[in-house]
Amino acid sequence: MSQPSARRDWLKIAASLTLSSALPRSVSAQVGPQDDRWNDSIKKGLDWLSRTQSSRGQWNTQVYPTAIAALAGTALIASGSTTTQGPYAKEIARVSDFLISKSRNNGLIGDPQTDSRYTYGHGFSMLMLSQVLGEEGLLDRRQELVDVLSKAVEFSGSAQTDAGGWGYVSAREGNNFDEGSTTITQVQGLRGCRNAGIPVSGKIIDNAKDYIYACKNPDGGISYSSQQMGTSRPAITAAALAALYNAGDYDSDNVPEMFKYTKEALHDISDGTRAFGHWHYTYLYYSQVVYRQGDELWLPFRDRLYDRIVSEQRPDGYWEGAIHPVYVTAINLIMLQLNRSFLPIYQR
Repeated sequence: MSQPSARRDWLKIAASLTLSSALPRSVSAQVGPQDDRWNDSIKKGLDWLSRTQSSRGQWNTQVYPTAIAALAGTALIASGSTTTQGPYAKEIARVSDFLISKSRNNGLIGDPQTDSRYTYGHGFSMLMLSQVLGEEGLLDRRQELVDVLSKAVEFSGSAQTDAGGWGYVSAREGNNFDEGSTTITQVQGLRGCRNAGIPVSGKIIDNAKDYIYACKNPDGGISYSSQQMGTSRPAITAAALAALYNAGDYDSDNVPEMFKYTKEALHDISDGTRAFGHWHYTYLYYSQVVYRQGDELWLPFRDRLYDRIVSEQRPDGYWEGAIHPVYVTAINLIMLQLNRSFLPIYQR
């Protein structure tokens, strides 16, 4: 059986076992012509992630181990493999096992003893594991994922600040401090869980949307924090837009202003100054925003973006940059595989 048709069979099983209404509409919906150089780059990058993964499922990054493992796992799933099918099935299963092993009694996925900014790992883990759950056909494995993600959703709800955002740690531990990037990570993770059939309180999402709107400045950009208003951040604005789209908010009065701001600040990918030193993080989210605008805007932007990413790849298959090569490689691979439309969370 071919991989696409086998994948469709698994999706039918998943649809019959969850109440999710957001499973992939297509398993091979590549948009526009796919340059062979991009495909070669993707394979080299995925193979590098496969080679450098430890037998326990993580990558020995020292920094942000949970977050980076979850991002790398997401990049592998974006190729079309699942925990049981495809060339990277073994690696995805290992990542899933690693993240499940990090689930604590209070629902946190991560280790606060070794990670002072554990909400990043928690959010990215919810996102990755929810994508696994949507296509997991083994009943006992599904139940384990449901249990972990249900507790994780509860933890996120309890960690939300009074303003509706999230900080680097739970609100109770962080004196109600909030900031945009961790807020977006939670929103996407929660949306992934809801798409996979895990109950998520609408109030949590509504409060998060209100938080984003409250952080909007007159120029359409989003501030770093509700407690530090006035200076717009292009990266956080792009991430906020991507999260709002995930939450189904396309038509609010705020969205056009936010999109106009990000387009003016970020559409020229040759200008890295507006990314505040976090180019890959910025374009991870801005690429999602542009992709959802449709082919007229997406295709020419995609060509420029992908050509730049491919040109910066190292011969061994990885990319270098801020945080860690695994982090940069995972983000680049997620962007390069948006066209493949395998992940529900990134679909139009």
